Amino acid sequence: MSNNEEEILLQRIALTMIPKVGCKGAKNLISYIGSVEGIFSSSTKSLKAIPGIGSKLAGFIQSKKYFARAEQELKFIRKNNIQPIFYLDKKYPARLKDCEDSPILLYFKGDFSFNQQKIISVVGTRQVTSYGISQINNMVEGLAAYDPCIISGLAYGVDIYTHRAALNNKLKTIGVLGHGLDTIYPAQHKLTANQMVKSGGLLTEFHSESFMDKDHFPRRNRIIAGISDATIVIETGARGGSMITAYQAHSYNRTIFAIPGKVTDKLSIGCNKLIKRNMAILYESPEDIIEELGWENKQKENIQRSLFIELNEEEKYLIGIFDESKILHIDEINKKSSYNYSITASTLLSLEMKACIKKIPGSLFELLN
Repeated sequence: MSNNEEEILLQRIALTMIPKVGCKGAKNLISYIGSVEGIFSSSTKSLKAIPGIGSKLAGFIQSKKYFARAEQELKFIRKNNIQPIFYLDKKYPARLKDCEDSPILLYFKGDFSFNQQKIISVVGTRQVTSYGISQINNMVEGLAAYDPCIISGLAYGVDIYTHRAALNNKLKTIGVLGHGLDTIYPAQHKLTANQMVKSGGLLTEFHSESFMDKDHFPRRNRIIAGISDATIVIETGARGGSMITAYQAHSYNRTIFAIPGKVTDKLSIGCNKLIKRNMAILYESPEDIIEELGWENKQKENIQRSLFIELNEEEKYLIGIFDESKILHIDEINKKSSYNYSITASTLLSLEMKACIKKIPGSLFELLN
């Protein structure tokens, strides 16, 4: 990484540490000024001209005292092989980016591309029953053939049983934490967390040495809700973190599944409530998830494509240009290629006819997995 890139990352970290800015405020600043670098070089007058920025907040932004702590965090992430993912980076989870209150900076330790097609979250009570555990194991085993990534919060109960079921079925699984990556909470889950780093990973918006605070967990839950296509609620009472996650998923227009239970069962009250209010689909088997999310069709398309489609050299070359980007403008594709515009356009048309890419409004092309 060049010195300039290091300085940009340092400024991004510092921005997250300024009091009263927050995720929405930081995005607002970048939108008005154009870059994180520009924020720190702006005058007090320029900052105060931005809606929501008063003298006090402008003073916080212009103070350099947050850079010392950012320097410390930069050393920590370098030493521990942690990936910082800024919300304007290509690697930033596209699903999460669509959420207005998404974190501006994430810290990730592991090996995973967040923009793969199948990601689900599983949440539930810490006092999970044997029935809940059997439902987790049956669900994960039933979904294994579709190779989804499974997200949860590494907590006691439903979370840890879900992570372990994913690992046992050789699936990627990611724990979203309510603290920094310098610790694991609860400590009893450290062995599982280490296994997850090799098959998925650990994700957080909190820097190291963050105090364990009860307010961190609702923030953690919004990531769990926003980063996935669907949230499955296993067992839960009428209140708590699982219900918060479900309500957040609903506000993000995500699909929610809930396992029903007896009306007299305290750990089924939350699930029954979600179903009763038409906020969740009644879950009976893995087929419910597969059908609702269209995984069967996607898998058939992928199998058909791998078996019957043969790409020529030009087509393979343009497919490679997409790299980790799912969507590219035709001008960007042409710029990255060594072809003239007419060859690029004709090759893209051929790829579109073979259902490898899809043209979307604005001269954009989406890579289909």
